[in-house]
Amino acid sequence: MIRLLVIAVLVVQTLCVSVASAQDTSASAPMSSGVFQAPVILDGSELFLLRGVSGMPAERRALEVHERLVQVATASNSNTVNIQKREERFGFVILADGVEILTVTQADAALERIDLALLADVHAKVIKEAILSYRSERSDKARIEGAIYAMGWTLAFALFTFLGFLLRRFLNTRITRLVHRNLAEVESATRAHVRADAIAALIRFGINFVLLSIFFLGVYYYLSFILLAFAETRYVAQLLLTYVTRPVLNIVLGFINYLPNLVTLLIIAAVTQYIIRGLRIFFEAVEAGSFEIGNFERHWVIPTFNIVRAILILIALVFAFPYIPGSESAAFQGLTILVGAMLSLGSNSVMNNLISGLFVIYRRSTSIGDRIKIGEHLGDVVEIKMMETHLRSIKNELISIPNAQLLNSEVVNYSKHADANGLLVHTTVGIGYEEPTEKVEAMLIEAARRTNGLKNRPAPFVLWAALADYAVNYQINAYTTQGAIIPRIKSDLHRNILDVFTENGVQIMTPSYVADPVDAKVATARWDGKLAHQNTGESGQSKA
Repeated sequence: MIRLLVIAVLVVQTLCVSVASAQDTSASAPMSSGVFQAPVILDGSELFLLRGVSGMPAERRALEVHERLVQVATASNSNTVNIQKREERFGFVILADGVEILTVTQADAALERIDLALLADVHAKVIKEAILSYRSERSDKARIEGAIYAMGWTLAFALFTFLGFLLRRFLNTRITRLVHRNLAEVESATRAHVRADAIAALIRFGINFVLLSIFFLGVYYYLSFILLAFAETRYVAQLLLTYVTRPVLNIVLGFINYLPNLVTLLIIAAVTQYIIRGLRIFFEAVEAGSFEIGNFERHWVIPTFNIVRAILILIALVFAFPYIPGSESAAFQGLTILVGAMLSLGSNSVMNNLISGLFVIYRRSTSIGDRIKIGEHLGDVVEIKMMETHLRSIKNELISIPNAQLLNSEVVNYSKHADANGLLVHTTVGIGYEEPTEKVEAMLIEAARRTNGLKNRPAPFVLWAALADYAVNYQINAYTTQGAIIPRIKSDLHRNILDVFTENGVQIMTPSYVADPVDAKVATARWDGKLAHQNTGESGQSKA
């Protein structure tokens, strides 16, 4: 705390040094007629305005008047000052204790829009009061009063600092205790890694930030009031108070003036939230089956609700925009245009995926739970989002596919059938030319009948895929309605093909063999139409 106080004192001291020189200078302001004027300032108080000419700028003229006033004020400790007024060719000359202070010209009278003699009387009175006030504020009595005033503010600031230190320590201890007590039950019940110390540290950080801000404001105003106690530094103190007090007052007054707009924004937000809540209840009822909307599918409920909610929020923003603080300013409008340009230039892929997500959701070709194949990826659809679709592969891997890729790729859906017969499961084997073709077809159909998950009606059938170099490629085809377990069905089919061919002594030539045997690979006898059976029972039992 002491270190912070020292830093604050050094900062304000530097500011005072940079601002002190402004006490002896005067700011100029251009008039509409091209005439420049500058104020005469003494001890931080503006006395009157002077007009400048090309040979004597207003700033220089005001500075010379200030120096003469200080010269007369410091030359004596008298409680009176002799003010004289003498009329000359260019106007009235005002003297104080025999020292010429100012010549009031006709141009000055034109600037103030009053009679020249009357303006000279006003300036003379102001000069007399300023000199007497300058002497009074530098008297021994005034300095003692200033010292007492500064001591009182110092004691008040010391008490303020001490109370702030005690409050900070009390709040830190109290917050830590409350957080640990309130989160102890949560930690034991949920076994979650809730770190009470981390939460308490965040709360302490926020409170310490507020207390630190209040402390710096206290330091600022304390130094300002100390500087107000002495005439030499009063002008600097007035500047310091102006730098902080005026912005704070502007913020408070701006907030008060903004209250009607704030009420309007709250009403817009409340109405929008109420409508969204009603829509949520309606869509939840649709998802639960309480309401039926034609061919509206249930997996459309959440995306449709999100779209409607986004539209309502955008409409609410349009209504609320005129009531947002600073919405009419050029800076706010320029920032809005900049943000819109950045979003339009940097979100092409995002918007592409969003629009693609809408097509994926509503085109009915893919639904949650379907087993699909996209390129090399095969899996079940577990979630369709606006930006991406999640698949769970047959190896239990979670695959995330951008919706743009899903929309632009060929999708094989194993869960939705083209007709009532189901999907065709097929595989190809190569058998030598010496084997009777009828026997090979019968063996393949037998293997299909032994496979669980393949239908007997429609019956399995064999296609001749190719007459290859060393073998005939036979393709067995069978229907299934269990698209989700096609990999398992194919695995069983391959095993049954190998079993049946082994039982009947037929060599599978796929993929190739090393060399031709001595005897030609041609059929030497017709097949008798009977297959060897491994079991005594019927091999071709009906399977669904």
